[in-house]
Amino acid sequence: MTAKETLRAQYDEQGYVQVPNVLDEALIGETREHLDWLAAKYPDLRPEQYHSDLMGKDPFWHRLISDERLLDIAEAFIGPDIALFATHYISKPAYDGQPVLWHQDGSYWPLEPMDVVTLWLAVDDSVPENGCMRVIPGTQHMDLQEMIARNDVENVLGSAIDSSLVDESSAVDIVLPAGSVSVHHPNVIHGSNANLSPMRRAGLTIRYIPTSTRIKVTPWHSGFLLRGKPVEGINDYLPKPRFVPGEHMPFRGSEAYR
Repeated sequence: MTAKETLRAQYDEQGYVQVPNVLDEALIGETREHLDWLAAKYPDLRPEQYHSDLMGKDPFWHRLISDERLLDIAEAFIGPDIALFATHYISKPAYDGQPVLWHQDGSYWPLEPMDVVTLWLAVDDSVPENGCMRVIPGTQHMDLQEMIARNDVENVLGSAIDSSLVDESSAVDIVLPAGSVSVHHPNVIHGSNANLSPMRRAGLTIRYIPTSTRIKVTPWHSGFLLRGKPVEGINDYLPKPRFVPGEHMPFRGSEAYR
């Protein structure tokens, strides 16, 4: 069995898989600088809320999510024709990082069909103490459920799945060193605890789709063709953002965006 086949086998059985040491320290360092740059640019946003609507004209963000090492992993799950649907930094600050309540990603998404894979990139070491992701293995076989509004506790999504559907006793902590990736299915139930530790816990979710999956909301703020060919009549993709000195964060390789 090849490495890709092994990844796919665990993903199909458990609904998630971990891939260690995907990105190098230099790029992860730039990603941390990017989070600092976003914090300065958007001081009124909580750092758990740096969403896709900020990335359409952000060349470093585009460079990061289009890294060939990430696309190679995505290709094992959705094939060679790859587009971006959405991406979201969830950066939980030390001591008051908000939880992500139990949910299924696909319940939120305007995609048809729901052929999509999420790569969760650890920007910091992600461990139980600072609120790492937790997954309920095997729940990718459950139908997508309607999420329920939750305002009884401050949380990242403002909603959650019906708690009667969650067996927390079977939850698995997804412990990841910085630069590593977890991959999860749109139906698998997952979440994360609050970060009350002195360590930040930053991660970047990246939602890749095959170009045969339609984004049902148009225009869409983060639809980029990243590898392979589009399917005629399915999606309109955005042009690659241009780097403007003084407007964007400088980064290695920015000349490719000029």
